Amino acid sequence: MKTILGYLLTPFYVLTFILLILIFHPVQMVCRRIGGYPLRKKSVDILNFFLLYSQVIMGARIRFRGFELLPQGRPLIIVSNHQSLMDIPPIVWGFRKHHPKFISKKELGKGIPSISYNLRHGGSVLIDRENGRQSILEIARLAKHIEKENYSASIFPEGTRSKTGMVGHFQHPGIAALLRSAPSAWVVPFVIDGNREFIKKGYYPLQFGISLTYTVLQPIDPAGRDPKELTEELEYKIKSALGQV
Repeated sequence: MKTILGYLLTPFYVLTFILLILIFHPVQMVCRRIGGYPLRKKSVDILNFFLLYSQVIMGARIRFRGFELLPQGRPLIIVSNHQSLMDIPPIVWGFRKHHPKFISKKELGKGIPSISYNLRHGGSVLIDRENGRQSILEIARLAKHIEKENYSASIFPEGTRSKTGMVGHFQHPGIAALLRSAPSAWVVPFVIDGNREFIKKGYYPLQFGISLTYTVLQPIDPAGRDPKELTEELEYKIKSALGQV
C-alpha cells in the first residue's frame, strides 16, 4: 500500500515543491528591496517551513529533538551528515533563531529559484571545490561574519551527499577554518535521519510514511581542541546516533 501511495502522491508533492520555490523567489526579492535582511530572512524561514512540512503530503512524520541544548548568545558551527538536498530546510527552520548560513558549492548559486537567490544574498558562501585556497578564504570570511553577529554556519564535512545513507569520512580543513576565524563559536553535532530513505528509490516514487528525525547532540566548546581530533569525534558521535558504529 505504501508503494502505491508513493506513486500516487509523489506528483502532488513535487508540484507543491516547485510552486513554493517559484512563488517565494519574487517574494524574497521584494522583501529584500523593501525590508532588507530582516524581512528577506523571514520570507526564507517561511519558505523552508513549507518545504519541510509539505513532506506530510507523502505521509512523512517530522520530529526535532535536542534544540533546547543550544547555547544562547554564541555563534554556532553546525556540523551534520548529508543525505539529500532536503537537508537544508530542517536546518534553516530548526536553527532559524541562530541565522544559519551555508557553505555550498558554487554551482548551486545559480539556476534554482529561491534557493540560489538565498545563497547569493543571505550571507552564505559559494566555494569552488577545485580551488582549495578560494574555499578556505570564503569559509574564513563566513566565520568572521558569524563571529561578529552571533550567527551560525552549517557545514557538511563529508563534502558531498551520501548515496547510501552511510556517513562518509569527515574532512577537517573546513571546520578548522571556521574555528580559526570564529573562536567563540560552539560546535553543534546535528544528526539528519530519514532524508536518504525518503529518496531510496530516486525521486519517483518518493517513499511514503518515512520518519524524518533531526537531532541536536550535546554542543561542544572547541576551545583548546585540535580541529582534526574534534572532527573525528564529531564523525563518531553522528555515526553512533545513526547506529553506524
